[in-house]
Amino acid sequence: MKIYRYPTKDTWKDLVKRPVLEQKEISGLIAEIFTEVEKKGDQALKEFNKKFDKAATENIKVSDIEIQEADNHINDDLKEAIQQAKENISAFHASQKQEIQKIETTKGVLCWRENRAVERVGIYIPGGTAPLFSTVLMLAIPANLAGCKEIVLCTPPDQNGNINPAILYAAQLCGVSEIFKTGGAQAVAAMTLGTESIPQVHKIFGPGNQFVVAAKEYAQRYGVAIDMPAGPSEVLVIADEQAVPDFCAADLLSQAEHGSDSQVVFITTDLKVFEETVEAVERQIKDLPRNEFAGQALENSSFILVNSLDEALEFSNLYAPEHLILAISNFEKYIPGIQNAGSVFLGNYSCESAGDYASGTNHTLPTNAYAKNYSGVSLDSFVKKITFQHLSKEGLQNLGKTIELMAEAEGLFAHKNAVSIRLK
Repeated sequence: MKIYRYPTKDTWKDLVKRPVLEQKEISGLIAEIFTEVEKKGDQALKEFNKKFDKAATENIKVSDIEIQEADNHINDDLKEAIQQAKENISAFHASQKQEIQKIETTKGVLCWRENRAVERVGIYIPGGTAPLFSTVLMLAIPANLAGCKEIVLCTPPDQNGNINPAILYAAQLCGVSEIFKTGGAQAVAAMTLGTESIPQVHKIFGPGNQFVVAAKEYAQRYGVAIDMPAGPSEVLVIADEQAVPDFCAADLLSQAEHGSDSQVVFITTDLKVFEETVEAVERQIKDLPRNEFAGQALENSSFILVNSLDEALEFSNLYAPEHLILAISNFEKYIPGIQNAGSVFLGNYSCESAGDYASGTNHTLPTNAYAKNYSGVSLDSFVKKITFQHLSKEGLQNLGKTIELMAEAEGLFAHKNAVSIRLK
């Protein structure tokens, strides 16, 4: 862990940097993967499964029998937990639906906006060492609520060529149309280009490592939209003297265990809390099954002592964390000052894990400082908004002169004539 005591502001620029791989190296690999998938389709995916995941997959598509059998491998307690999470996530995202509002901007001129679902969406679910079935809920539920006609899911298989049963169970529960055994950048390429088995989608969702993020960005060259650049997970915790060090340490480690490229930042105004939190992290990490990943992530992480909460919040806005935890008293006072964050957790009992699984908010969030200009996934992420207008004869008469003058001033006389010919 990197320890900083009262760092001056001229050093902050270096402190907010994330661990990154060499971009040139990634870009070349992504281009090669897209080329292979475009040329060889399903066969390329099978070869990549063997190369990257050491998995032999005879069929890329998950069969109905595999989905049905997954139900037998999930115990009732987990099924009940998934169901409660589904209900909370559904309730929160359903509340984001908006009624159509028709506005008469000028007498006789009526304007409004309507939503239309993105017809075919692809969702990427990380697998491997941490099969994130919770992400299935976070993406498939709002996709269904929005009315997407087809939901395509890609996730990497294990070494036996199987998909984690919890992912299959959640996918079936949330109305996923088709499930495919392929992960990493090649899965993004398949959903972008289409293969014999995997349909081409219009928009790709889901978090992943730096290769998945790079592949999603590359996919946009082919006219496919993405939710956001959602890469390795991160959290920033701000604590004052009333924070509970054990709680803070647990939250930091909950993100550090995602992977070696994750990052955690701890900021406090209190020396005692600072020292006890560092000690708690060192104690708790020993009991984690994924302590190797967490330990590597901590090497890229920072523990910072500052003079005031205002200074801590200023640093946080510069860092723009995916997750922000305010383990402070009077947190309401500081809410207006939060400018850049994916999702915010308030008080000692609002652990970040609640948002990851079951409180109802979405956990697919902008990372790597993209919280400065991106929002997390919501119902709006799965819809397009189309504007409509209707001008009556009276409406055009009321607005026509304005349009004619503006069109003429821009030298676009055909535009002017489209109005003039009607007014005559």
